Amino acid sequence: MNTLLIAEHNNETLADATVKAVTAAAQMGGECHVLVAGSGCAAVANQAAKLDGVAKVLLADDGQYEKQLAEPMAALVVGMADNYATIASPASTNGKNFMPRIAALLDCSQISDITAVIDANTFERPIYAGNAIQTVKVTEAKKAVTIRSTAFQAAGDGGSASVEAAGAADNPGLSEFVNEELTKSDRPELTSAKVVVSGGRGMQSGDNFPMLEKVADKLGAAVGASRAAVDAGFVPNDYQVGQTGKVVAPELYIAIGISGAIQHLAGMKDSKVIVAINKDEEAPIFQVADYGLVADLFTAVPELEEELGKAGL
Repeated sequence: MNTLLIAEHNNETLADATVKAVTAAAQMGGECHVLVAGSGCAAVANQAAKLDGVAKVLLADDGQYEKQLAEPMAALVVGMADNYATIASPASTNGKNFMPRIAALLDCSQISDITAVIDANTFERPIYAGNAIQTVKVTEAKKAVTIRSTAFQAAGDGGSASVEAAGAADNPGLSEFVNEELTKSDRPELTSAKVVVSGGRGMQSGDNFPMLEKVADKLGAAVGASRAAVDAGFVPNDYQVGQTGKVVAPELYIAIGISGAIQHLAGMKDSKVIVAINKDEEAPIFQVADYGLVADLFTAVPELEEELGKAGL
């Protein structure tokens, strides 16, 4: 039986999370089919068709799928689920919203946040804030899976899958999109950025975050924050990195004024290189850092910005 991967996108561009999730879905047995559900999203379907490992792209282009609300998305997927043993999605905000509803309607188990595919029915996923890895074997005929995309390499773009139209399902009419308020930034999106600069409670105030932003802009980096900084109102919620925020795995993660609570480490410890700046030499963040600087951030960060400027960045 085949695998159906529900694509994450903004109706214009395929999300990096989907490109990486294809690598996982292609290991789950049978063919990997990608469902692109949205509004005016034909370009996204064409992008998905070029990914290695994708055998077919199903395009459901209808206004009710523009924001991928859980109720219409679940109705659409359940209607085509008979042809698939596995229904998968990136473990994104949208995926975490509609996948439990899909699993419930199909009366099957959901395996959340997988980080490795052992075989078609066996997966690894982190538990206890990433301090242990659980191996889960599914014996049911059908399963729902969300994929921690940062754990997988991006699929190549040498594919040539066909794109087929998928008819829209009846809208259950249980919900409607009202409004969204998004933080607009020219910086990279946090979960797909190659460099992330994050600040914690040690920043003392949201007025001090522009200091980090100057460094981030020189490095072409995204700006993140610990939950303590978000809860204190220093920055918006969508900056939060950690167990209850966004999970990132950039090439370089710079943690400034972050002590390194276990919940924060769960969201960034898979970063390739971790740099920590903290005046407390006993801070837990130094246990996972590749490079650590015990210093006052209000001295170190301006010096870092100055040195980056000298380097022509």
